[in-house]
Amino acid sequence: MNRSLATSVPRPARSRAAASTQLQQDSAWRPALVLGVSSLLLLGLAYAVATTSVSGLLFPSQAKGSLLLREGQVRGSQLIAQPFVGDGYFQARPSAANYDPMAAAGSNMARSNPALQERVQASITAVAAREGVPAAQVPGDLVTQSGAGMDPELSPAAAQVQIARVARSRGLPVDQVAALVKAHTRGPQWGVFGQPRVNVMTLNLALDTQDGPPGSARVYGTR
Repeated sequence: MNRSLATSVPRPARSRAAASTQLQQDSAWRPALVLGVSSLLLLGLAYAVATTSVSGLLFPSQAKGSLLLREGQVRGSQLIAQPFVGDGYFQARPSAANYDPMAAAGSNMARSNPALQERVQASITAVAAREGVPAAQVPGDLVTQSGAGMDPELSPAAAQVQIARVARSRGLPVDQVAALVKAHTRGPQWGVFGQPRVNVMTLNLALDTQDGPPGSARVYGTR
């Protein structure tokens, strides 16, 4: 009479085999759990604390968001554009996000989109009238939006075309405002990457430290 393998193995031996298999399974889970918890603590906590601490020590201003202060109050960040009220300020690039960092985005319109072409043409007309220059002399970055809509920098040409208006509104010599623009013009990164640019945020903040006649405009923009 034939018997199955299960019945041919003594019961104590089967119990020992089952216990050994269970022990092996438990042993396989233990290193996986230890590795997971260790990785979480090391990479998710220790690494973040270490890099944040080091960056705060080496680059304190950048680590806090490159904030711009005046009279102890935060006026903005040199990394994020914001609108400015009045002719006494340089204007940044247009923003599809209305300068809201929580909604940073571009318009996602193709260059062939009629709505985009119409908007750019209307912007060219408006900027030309505001700056008192022919439409052909309006720099492209004054009528186009950046990818995130938060670009705080302009080309030197876009800043220079605004000098006359700003100087006239503030009652300052054109040469004085032009010198300020030149002082805030930065070259390519490390002399290689990118193009010369002017940070509108730092430029406008510096403008408010310039002496002008009584009653000259000093209205700082807000988001």
